[in-house]
Amino acid sequence: MSYWFLCGKGKVFGFSCGLRRGFNYQQSFSLVNIKLKWVKDKALDAVIAGERDLRAACNLVSILSSAPDFCLPIYHLSRHRGQLGLPHDLKLSTFIRRYPTIFHESYVFDSAGTHVPCFELTLEALNLYHEELGVIRDNMIDLIDRLCKLLMLTKDRILPLQTIDQLKWDLGLPYCYIDNLIPIYADLFSLFRLPDDRIGLKLLSWDDTLAVSQLEKNVAQQTEEDLKNNCLAFPIGFTRGFGLKRKCMGWLKEWQKLPYTSPYADASHLDPRTDVSEKRIVGVFHELFHLTIQKKTERKNVSNLRKPLSLPQKFTKVFERHPGIFYISKMSDSQTVVLREAYDCQRIIQRHPLVDIRERFASMMRKGFRDRSRGLYKKTAYIGHKDPLKIVQGHKGGGNGLDSEVDSDDDLFSEYNSDESIHCPS
Repeated sequence: MSYWFLCGKGKVFGFSCGLRRGFNYQQSFSLVNIKLKWVKDKALDAVIAGERDLRAACNLVSILSSAPDFCLPIYHLSRHRGQLGLPHDLKLSTFIRRYPTIFHESYVFDSAGTHVPCFELTLEALNLYHEELGVIRDNMIDLIDRLCKLLMLTKDRILPLQTIDQLKWDLGLPYCYIDNLIPIYADLFSLFRLPDDRIGLKLLSWDDTLAVSQLEKNVAQQTEEDLKNNCLAFPIGFTRGFGLKRKCMGWLKEWQKLPYTSPYADASHLDPRTDVSEKRIVGVFHELFHLTIQKKTERKNVSNLRKPLSLPQKFTKVFERHPGIFYISKMSDSQTVVLREAYDCQRIIQRHPLVDIRERFASMMRKGFRDRSRGLYKKTAYIGHKDPLKIVQGHKGGGNGLDSEVDSDDDLFSEYNSDESIHCPS
């Protein structure tokens, strides 16, 4: 049995599919040939708009918050550029200057007397960051449970740190969770060296109380017969006016009635060519998206989960094949997958407290961007000597390696040639 939630206007996807009659869908190979035409969903695209810049700004806030006086020179910040997810052709200094309500620019002198741009947090940004830390403390058990459940989805309860790092923003984990969070829960997590020489995080023990999927919790939405036969159905959502061919509707109803395999259960017995296996894949990602605080993540963040989650090749095709469950947004030159059931148009139904903090950061960024565009920040630059203890030391021999990020006295806020090729001592 399928569930339909209608919102908005207009068609979102177009289907064409063919079925072979007389087959037992619980045992047969997947025989449906579905061709999908992607069409924008403006409401869900609005959810994604600005996400990239918000994530990068919040990560920079976390980095600056751990620095002395919450201030760092540009070459220090450039070392973290790879973790910010910004376009390669966008200079880091250019990005930071867009949001003067978050970041304040000043400079220090190197040993040659050259201006080295520095950025620090504004008081308003620092106060909001401290509020965020309070929210994280208040919701620590919830965040730890999300991390535990993520590791329990994997075959060996272990994931490379690189993979977790890709998901930490979506999970609500602190930027420096490895240093500030994992040591507190040494009874739950341990760092391991993987066969490929990478470092992984392992969950030390299984927790049966956590091994219940969100779909299994939502028993109120299932019929008694479905519960008895373990044929749980996924909530399906199309926009108002969506047209689905009768044959496709028939296949979808039959597919919904297939046995549901818990994402926390061993699925090695399933034939990967069957619809039952595909329903298990959908169930894995349905659960994974429920572990994220905004029920979405970039497609590239899950691309390396095939082996840990025991998934077949081209497993992300389920996002296109099930547009009533997932929506793929193509905002910001990327693909972000959104769990449809989590949103009423562009309003998330279950709001995590961290979402409110992020929305306030986004509001500050919008205000700063507008004010800067109007020229309100042109005369607010602080030019002068900082604490002598923080004067930047250049390389021996007179060169300091900062030419690509240093401005002249005449144009302190001009653009820099590069943020990537800077090599300075700490």
